[in-house]
Amino acid sequence: MVLVLIIGDLHIPHRVHDLPSKFKKLLVPGKIQQILCTGNVCDRETYEYLRSIAPDVHVVKGDYDEPSNFPLSATVVHSPIRIGIIHGHQGVPTGDLDSLSAIARQMDVDVLVSGHTHVFQAIDWDNKFFVNPGSATGAWSGSLNADVVPSFALMDIQGSVVVTYVYQLIDGDMRVEKIEWRKNPEQSLQPKSTVPPQSIPSPPPVSPGGHNPGW
Repeated sequence: MVLVLIIGDLHIPHRVHDLPSKFKKLLVPGKIQQILCTGNVCDRETYEYLRSIAPDVHVVKGDYDEPSNFPLSATVVHSPIRIGIIHGHQGVPTGDLDSLSAIARQMDVDVLVSGHTHVFQAIDWDNKFFVNPGSATGAWSGSLNADVVPSFALMDIQGSVVVTYVYQLIDGDMRVEKIEWRKNPEQSLQPKSTVPPQSIPSPPPVSPGGHNPGW
C-alpha cells in the first residue's frame, strides 16, 4: 500500500502563522510516502517543511503562490489509479462537480484532487473520485460568512481501492472520518465511520520519487 498526504491552502505566513500543533504531531517523517498539495503554500519554508515529512512532494500552483514555478496541474500514477492535482480555481463555478468532472476527463484521471474552497469534500461522481482536502491551517477563504475548519486527508492506496481518512480540527478536538472508494463503475462511496486520530497506518518503506522544488 501507499500512503499519500493530501494537503493545501496553507496561506503561511500571510493569513496564518503555522499548521495547528495537533496536525504537526501527526505529520511526522517515516509514515507517509508522498505528498500531493493543492497549492497556496506561499513560502519556501512551508514547502521545505512538507519535504521533511516525505521527500516525494508534488505541488500545483495556487492563486497566491507568487512567485513560484509550480505547475498548474500534475498527474501521479499508483497503478491502476491515476490521480490528478489542480488548485481548483480552474473550475467555474468554484467547486462545481460537473466542471471538475470535465477537467478529470481531460486529464484522464480516476481521482481528482483540488482545493481553493477551503472546505473538505470527498465524493464519487461520474465514476470518478473527487477530493478536496480543505485548508490545513484553517486559513480565511475570502468568504464573509464562514469560519474555516482546519483539515487535511491521508489517502491509503491499495491497488484499485482508495481509502481516504479526513482529519478535521473542530472546536479544538481532532475528528477523523474514513471514506472508501474503488475503481469500479458499480461501486460508490462506503459510509463514513470514525477512527482514532492516532491510527495513521505505517506502511513498509518505499523508494521516494522525484519532486518539483517549485522555487
